[in-house]
Amino acid sequence: MTNKLVFENLKHRPVRTLLSSLAVGVQVTMILTLVGISHGMLEDQAQRARGMGADISIRPPGSSAIGLSGNFDERILPFVARQPHVALATGVLIAPTGPLTSITGLDFPAFARMSGRFRFLEGRAIQNPGELIVDEYYAREHKLHPGSQVTLLGRAWTVCGVFEQGKLARIIAPLDVLQRLTANSGKLSIIWVKLDDPARTNEVIDSLKRAGLADYQIWSMEELVSQMTPNSIPVLRTFTAVVIGLGVVIGFLVVFLSMYTAVLERTREIGILKALGASPGFIVGILLRETALLAVIGTFAGIALTYGSRWLIMNLVPGSLTQTIVPGWWPIAGAIALAGSLLGAVYPGLKAARQDAIEALAYD
Repeated sequence: MTNKLVFENLKHRPVRTLLSSLAVGVQVTMILTLVGISHGMLEDQAQRARGMGADISIRPPGSSAIGLSGNFDERILPFVARQPHVALATGVLIAPTGPLTSITGLDFPAFARMSGRFRFLEGRAIQNPGELIVDEYYAREHKLHPGSQVTLLGRAWTVCGVFEQGKLARIIAPLDVLQRLTANSGKLSIIWVKLDDPARTNEVIDSLKRAGLADYQIWSMEELVSQMTPNSIPVLRTFTAVVIGLGVVIGFLVVFLSMYTAVLERTREIGILKALGASPGFIVGILLRETALLAVIGTFAGIALTYGSRWLIMNLVPGSLTQTIVPGWWPIAGAIALAGSLLGAVYPGLKAARQDAIEALAYD
């Protein structure tokens, strides 16, 4: 009987129910979209690192898995290549072109020996110094095709090819050209190392550190990829916590306003229930059940909207952002929405429970 009353109350005010559920859904979508972007960006970066085909990554001192602290002398490259069990070593230079994008300078013959050639969906490989290649996501976002002109780092480039995403970077140019353009002649950002026997990875890393590279960040691919997770990045964890906090506040305010309005609208109804013997706990229970149902509906709506946000991102800005669906966060986002909603319903529920039956019946 109580549950039927809850459903009828929500059905009787469809617009308020819809808007309240949608507001809770936006809160859930905001949380899931942020989590999906953080996971998607890092998973994409890990996939592109694996696409290099290397066993070891050497980065400048103080670097992290997702950020560089500068460049280093490329004369380290032949030194690394001479070490025992190193089958091939090649270096790249990375230059930022925007907040979320960068261009990578590459030694194409060495890359082909290490990873295999790029698989071109359109166009061809670079043949001239003023050419570059882009992956399919960057090309889709910026509507680029072979022959398109693009300005990066203050220079006009010609796109000569669009390659299948998942290898190294989204924008790739010749290494020597990028070094000169960015005043980094003789500099590298990362050295990728391929071994004759991957089982010797830890042995080679220890050898490199003993040989004079102790200050450099030297990781196996497994170690490198394992660090590309949201939990390994303190700033991202803090940012996620802030957004979740904002989501709780939004849910609290929306439900508080909705339930407070509902209490005012149903003053006579509450008076009738109390006149029939309903206890304060029964009144509070009805409002909390309504709130919980709104939160559940809003959670499902928010999950559905997350698929919509992913579709928008992957069609509008796939070269800048990548979003994945993270089902493991669905119950977490739902619990956060429920907690915020129930907090917002507490005061209106207590206000309704304290109403005097006679005054409520006389309310017009």
